[in-house]
Amino acid sequence: MMGKIKRYIKVLRELVRIRFQNLMMFRLGFFGPFFVDGSLFAVQLVVFDAVYSNVDRIGSWGRGEMILFIGTFSFINAVNMVIYFFGVNDIPAKIKSGQMDLYLTKPISPLFYITLERINPGSVPLVLMSICIIVYGAKDLGIAISGGKLAGYLIWLVFMIVLYYEMEIIIRSVPFYLVSNAKLEQLEEAGIDLCMKLPGIAFYGIYKLIFYCILPYGIMATLPVQTLLGEMSLCKAVHGLAIFMIFTGITMFIWKKGVRHYNSASS
Repeated sequence: MMGKIKRYIKVLRELVRIRFQNLMMFRLGFFGPFFVDGSLFAVQLVVFDAVYSNVDRIGSWGRGEMILFIGTFSFINAVNMVIYFFGVNDIPAKIKSGQMDLYLTKPISPLFYITLERINPGSVPLVLMSICIIVYGAKDLGIAISGGKLAGYLIWLVFMIVLYYEMEIIIRSVPFYLVSNAKLEQLEEAGIDLCMKLPGIAFYGIYKLIFYCILPYGIMATLPVQTLLGEMSLCKAVHGLAIFMIFTGITMFIWKKGVRHYNSASS
C-alpha cells in the first residue's frame, strides 16, 4: 500500500514538473491567467456589490453572510480551476478521439493521470483573493471563530471540493455512452452560475430538490458557511454527508462502467 502511494506521489511530482516546463515555454500562457482570473474576480465583486447593495436580506442571511458565501463558492471554484478542471474537461475529447487508449495503458489510474496532468497555476491568485473575501466576510460579521467551527468549515470545504469534482466527472463521462454531453455541460454552467449568486437557503420546493439533491450545487458553499455561522444542524449534516457519499458512489460506478464500455479508436 505504501509503495503504491509513493508511486502516485512520484507521478504527481513529475506531472507538476512537466506542466510547469510546458507553461514556461510560453510565458504569456503562464502569466496571462493571473491577470485574466484577477480581472474576472474583480468583475464578480462589482456585480455582487451592484446586486446586493440595495438588498437587506436573502432569507435569514444579510450582506455579511452573503460576502462569506460568495468567497466560499469562489474558493471552491478556484481550487477546481487550479487542480483538476482543465484535465477533467478534456475527457470527452479524449474519448471521441481515441486518446483515452494512451491513459488506459499506463500503470496507474487513468482518472488520476487525466485529473492532474493539466494543473493550472494561473488561477492561484483567485484562490488567494477568495480567502481574502472569506476573511473579510467573517470580520464584517464579527464572528467568534472557535477551533471547532474552523475545523468543521475546512472539513466541509474538502467534501464540497470533492463533490464539485465528482459532478464534473459524471457529466464528462457521458461520452462513454452517448455521442455528446454538450447539453449537460450547459446545464452544469447554468446551475453553477445560479448557485454562485443565491445561497441554498433561498431555495424552496422543487428548486430545493433540484439544487440540494439532483444538481447539488446549492449545498456546496451553503453548508460550509452554515458551519462557520453556527447554523449547522444534525439533519443538515446527515443530508450533506449522504449526498456526498451517494455522488461518490455514482461517480465511481459511471467511470468504471464507462471505461469498460469504451471502444478503442483502433478497434
